[in-house]
Amino acid sequence: MRILLTNDDGIYAPGLRALRTELLKIAQVTVVAPATEQSAAGHSVTLLTPLLVGEVFEDDAKTFVGWAVEGRPADCVKLALLELLPEPPDLIVSGMNAGSNAGINVLYSGTVAAAIEGAFYRHTAIAVSLEYDKKIYDFPTAARYARQVIEQILAHSPPRGSLLNVNIPVLERGPIRGVKVMPQNVSPYTEKYDRRVNPRGRTYFWTGPDFECPDPHPDTDVTALAESYITITPLQFDLTDHAKVEPMKKWEWKVE
Repeated sequence: MRILLTNDDGIYAPGLRALRTELLKIAQVTVVAPATEQSAAGHSVTLLTPLLVGEVFEDDAKTFVGWAVEGRPADCVKLALLELLPEPPDLIVSGMNAGSNAGINVLYSGTVAAAIEGAFYRHTAIAVSLEYDKKIYDFPTAARYARQVIEQILAHSPPRGSLLNVNIPVLERGPIRGVKVMPQNVSPYTEKYDRRVNPRGRTYFWTGPDFECPDPHPDTDVTALAESYITITPLQFDLTDHAKVEPMKKWEWKVE
């Protein structure tokens, strides 16, 4: 089996390294990932500057890892599928992200965007993230859980183009209680900005580090993750509100 591994934290991120180590136990893994961190890049792509690409090797300088791309996560998947990989992958995995991508954060996430890009091209794609608690990330243990979940997903032969979002809870909170397939929480997060003034008198803002969901509806990914469950959310990139299409067709439309 061939796996394309990418992320938004950059090709040298410890989360990607840990996940690659685990995925090598079940498949041939090729990495195509951003050269630098692209967190919260969403599904942006590079149009006005060239996408520089460089080969990356293990510390022994002999083992080929993949390519570092001076671009966004979605760029990485496009280049991998259209230019860099000699054969198409059987699976695309994006992660492991430093910080959960649950709830409305899915819309901002470069990690999830990379998986979406893979699903565009009719490949099964899985985004993997580890919840943040302001302590040291235990990426190796989380990667082991992620690999087990990925193996079980593949055992069910998901149809081509399947898109899944996996979140691993904070491991320091306590033992994993299990796995839950949950819908995405769509409540807005509470966000804060730190207002400051620079030495020249210009006002600027730093985005606050704390994102809290004030209304974590029960039976959603945010709630289950907080209860120490690994969450899996099947996603789709069709944004059409299909329930409104037929009623709106019956409206009397006019243009002059």
